[in-house]
Amino acid sequence: MPQDTFTLRLIAKELNETLRGGRINRVNQPAKEELALIIYTGKRTLKLTVNANASDCGIYFTDDERENPLVAPNFCMLLRKHLTGAEILGVSLDGFERIVVLRVKCFSDFSETERELRAEIMGKYSNVILTENGTVLGALKTTMLDENCKRAILPGVKYTLPAPQDKVNPSDKAALSALLSTPHDDLSRFLFLNVAGLAPCTAEQIVNSYQGGDLAGHVYGYIFSDAISPCVAERNGEATDFFARFQEGALPFPTLSAAQSYYYGKKRERKQLEGERRKLAAAVNTVRKKAEKRLAQIHDKQWECASCVQNRIKGELLTANLHALSRGMKSCELTNFYDEMGGTMKIPLDETLTPSQNAQNYFKKYRKQKRALEVLEPQEREMSAELDYAESLAAAIAAAADMNDLRALEEELLSAGMLKAPEERHARKRPPEIGFRQYERAGFTIRAGRNNLQNDRLVRSGSPEDIWLHTQKYHSCHVVIETKGKEVPNEVLLFAAGVCARYSDAKGGGKVPVDYCKLKYVKKPPRTKAGFVIYTDHQTLLTESNEE
Repeated sequence: MPQDTFTLRLIAKELNETLRGGRINRVNQPAKEELALIIYTGKRTLKLTVNANASDCGIYFTDDERENPLVAPNFCMLLRKHLTGAEILGVSLDGFERIVVLRVKCFSDFSETERELRAEIMGKYSNVILTENGTVLGALKTTMLDENCKRAILPGVKYTLPAPQDKVNPSDKAALSALLSTPHDDLSRFLFLNVAGLAPCTAEQIVNSYQGGDLAGHVYGYIFSDAISPCVAERNGEATDFFARFQEGALPFPTLSAAQSYYYGKKRERKQLEGERRKLAAAVNTVRKKAEKRLAQIHDKQWECASCVQNRIKGELLTANLHALSRGMKSCELTNFYDEMGGTMKIPLDETLTPSQNAQNYFKKYRKQKRALEVLEPQEREMSAELDYAESLAAAIAAAADMNDLRALEEELLSAGMLKAPEERHARKRPPEIGFRQYERAGFTIRAGRNNLQNDRLVRSGSPEDIWLHTQKYHSCHVVIETKGKEVPNEVLLFAAGVCARYSDAKGGGKVPVDYCKLKYVKKPPRTKAGFVIYTDHQTLLTESNEE
């Protein structure tokens, strides 16, 4: 993202035109490195976001509703003390540095004071600093006074600019002309490395727009021109960057702030989506590991008890041959009348017991192992269903496309006890119910469940003649085509099957088998996990994931 001096100069000019004369009504700090100034301009109220996070640094208007912490951080309280009710005198850039300065006039009962809120937009070195008469009153990020400190940022110290880079200031035409007097092979990289305030993409745009002639004059004119055509570049539906000058194939915006707000909003949504996905995946993975561990224990126990029939046979052979055995024998080899080949079986014995007692010991082991196998069988079914259910949730979480999908899955995890419900600190409005995914194709309505609870609801609420779809041998959402008595064309069937494959755990990008049948042939057995059904009279088609 080009948060360079070239872009920030245009941003500061835009902010100055909008905010000059406005008043700061409120100051919030929704995140550790993010501030929100609520400003009334005389015509409307705007929310100015100042972000000092390394990956999201910027200053722009937003209209999102972020929840603020119950207890405001210290720097937020300082800004509220000094800036609430302050009038904005102007917004400008500090020289040709990446520092946007908001000059404000602050009022108290007895005096008026001018202060400056400095937003240093410098990647990982970004900061927000409040100064008065060149003295630091407070900062979002402070530094300690020690031997390695190159720039002290503490209340009471003199504010100093960051150390200058060894680059040519583009406002110095003579120095710029001298720098560019000789040709260079990779001009865009040369500009980036030697001209202050340019990001690599800005340097590349300058070179691409050069048509020959005075190169220094072109560079100067490009950097200090007020021409603006903001846009956001997108790839595969995701915002990748924003620009002050239009790029081919990009999404245009009326202002730089609007472009930034859209870009950072999309980035925040993606980060929030992945964070929520990781949280839910971790909860499901915990349940899955427990089920796998318990299932492994059950299988080990079943393997141990697999010899129960042999113990019964040993007991019967000993009983049939009591006359030929005596106390004190360590083992015996008897004819196995269960063996069709007439073979023998060697049987270990406890020499302290009688032959009859040895036989009873083997019968006792047999009965114990048989009871264990009878108990383990339903436990194995239950754990297998639990593991299958967890894997279906993991597949749905991985395939979730937006926050609605993840919120629906979170509701299911809460109802299943896999997630602990958060403690409500204060009363909140009940969020609206999240509906099915819904599509229209050739006059047919297609619905898909976002979680297993919705999958069950979809099966219950449909008409018997509706078409139901599910991937074969893969976990996926349930999809229902509402037929209203009409014949479903292949186009609609393939589209619905593509939706099914899209929201499944089928990997590899090849053809995915999808089963479909009328909804009347789909049944949910009693006391089964959410999303589990059995079906008959189905057909199968091969399709690819539908990413529309």
